[in-house]
Amino acid sequence: MSASEHLSEHGSISRVLPGFAPRAPQQKMAAQVEAAISQRGVLVVEAGTGVGKTFAYLVAAILSGKRVVIATGTKNLQDQLFHEDLPVVREALSVSVTTALLKGRANYLCLHRLALHRAAGERRHRHELEVIHDWAGRTRSGDTAEMDDIEEDSFVWPLATSNTENCLGAECAHYEDCYVLKARREAQAADVVVINHHLLFADMALKERGFGDILPETDVFIIDEAHQLPEVASDFFGQTLTSRQLYNLCKDTQTEHLKESGGMHELPGALAQLEKCAADLRLCMENGRGDGQSEGGRRLPWRELQQRREFPAALRAVADNLTAMRDWLDQAAERGKGLENCHKRSLELLRLTQLFTDAPATEDADADTDTVRWADTTQRGFRLHSTPLNVAEIFRDNMQAMQAGWVFTSATLSVGDDFSHFNQSLGLQSPVTQALGSPFDYATNGLRYLPAGLPEPSTPDYTRRVCERALPVIEAAGGRTFMLFTSHRALRIAARFMADAIDYPILAQGEAPRQRLLKDFKARGNAVLLGTASFWEGVDVRGEALSCVIIDKLPFAAPGDPVLQARLEAMRKRGQNPFAEYQVPAAVVALKQGAGRLIRDTHDTGVLMLCDPRLLGKGYGEIFLRSLPPMPITRDVDEVRRFFRRRAA
Repeated sequence: MSASEHLSEHGSISRVLPGFAPRAPQQKMAAQVEAAISQRGVLVVEAGTGVGKTFAYLVAAILSGKRVVIATGTKNLQDQLFHEDLPVVREALSVSVTTALLKGRANYLCLHRLALHRAAGERRHRHELEVIHDWAGRTRSGDTAEMDDIEEDSFVWPLATSNTENCLGAECAHYEDCYVLKARREAQAADVVVINHHLLFADMALKERGFGDILPETDVFIIDEAHQLPEVASDFFGQTLTSRQLYNLCKDTQTEHLKESGGMHELPGALAQLEKCAADLRLCMENGRGDGQSEGGRRLPWRELQQRREFPAALRAVADNLTAMRDWLDQAAERGKGLENCHKRSLELLRLTQLFTDAPATEDADADTDTVRWADTTQRGFRLHSTPLNVAEIFRDNMQAMQAGWVFTSATLSVGDDFSHFNQSLGLQSPVTQALGSPFDYATNGLRYLPAGLPEPSTPDYTRRVCERALPVIEAAGGRTFMLFTSHRALRIAARFMADAIDYPILAQGEAPRQRLLKDFKARGNAVLLGTASFWEGVDVRGEALSCVIIDKLPFAAPGDPVLQARLEAMRKRGQNPFAEYQVPAAVVALKQGAGRLIRDTHDTGVLMLCDPRLLGKGYGEIFLRSLPPMPITRDVDEVRRFFRRRAA
């Protein structure tokens, strides 16, 4: 029986999944994935919300008898795929297949580091370390996702997990009990391995540098949420120096030094001086004027930073103190494997620091290496980046080296049914492409509202005007609204305005972790949630709790973003039109993601309010409108009210 037949009305999936309804687009996708696997081809398939792409590719993968690696966009999706979806399909098909879940090493308990920090008398996180120690005696996988008692972003986890920098490898006393090693062994032996995008690129980077591999020999890679891939690739194929790397090196060196009975009295002073220099460098960056916004802070052009007199001197001070620390560790390394590892890390961090201290001060981009230098700040730290402007050639070379078939899928890959933007971003040459529309009845269940009379988005009071137009829509919806913004500044303005203008509960991004905000939004049933980038995708609220999505502007990337500016300039030099060929397609994909939050199930209904007047006032607006689900359009707020009244009747 073929994959599409298993997904038919009387197929095996219908027998184990209550309420399963056959969908022609799902069956078509399953057949195409089946062909791509058997032929080791390259398939790019956009599957609209409701197609059921996960089951389409899982059925094809399990039936193939091939070794398959499935990569998802986030760890949450990875866990859902492995623990919920995969068992259902495996039971339905009754096929003997081994499966494994594999994450990056920072997601697994490290017995060495847990013991190290407990023995060192870590005071600040003593209670949490004891909770983790108790769990260590019960867990089989060591996967930190099992631990509900400690927040995922708790500062204790770096003390009880490892990364590529501080792992002792085969020289660790706990090597044979290592959870990372166990997970990788299971993955090497499995038929189907579920990973995330970051681990895929970590494996590529290791292979590229000749340092071995993480993943097994594979017949086909299936990449879900593939629209995220180009950005993740840019991060992994670049080089980054972070304040966290410096602070962690200092902390680990201090802990290992105490473990080895101290003796080198000058070393703690060197560590304290390096931490001070890192903090001073962060303060220099605080005074920078970055126009591009990111969720953690600001993205700063390299040229702008170098023009500040304090910054080059502060960066050189970090390099000088790292050099001094390396010299101390030259002597201390022989005292133990932990200090030897710290010595190796100091050498790598010194290399990275010198990469930035030696960079020219006048330009952000390096024409010789086709990279751009930039920095971003977080609330407590910084990151210095050297990012490739184009990952297409790098990714294509890695794909070819793996000699496997590839399937790329997402709900948002095309721009008006054209896949050129996605294909070119990853260097895909003549792949099979397919756009499968959503089976949902948008024409009946949805309404697109384009309010008239709003000013250009550059107008100083634009956000206030958007909020004023949103009030009657929110009232008609009974709350139950996502307001999605393209900047944190606009979100803050809207939050202040709405606090005085509506009686519905207001939940604003930044007030609590994302999952907590979503849980609260669903529980209240009449809330208005204000969010930026992280709420535009990967958020699934089904039913009446979410009945309206309001988007303030077309999500063009921030014009001051240093990476964007360097990419656009490189395109201009090649004679391309960066606005039409890069900025518009990227914004279309982002808008499709935001709009996709509204209708998540067959019975969902709602209004999509798009406030940006450029949708109708600019020629490129038609591209955005053609790429969205086919809802009726109105400019009359009374029609919005009538829509909600009909739904309530």
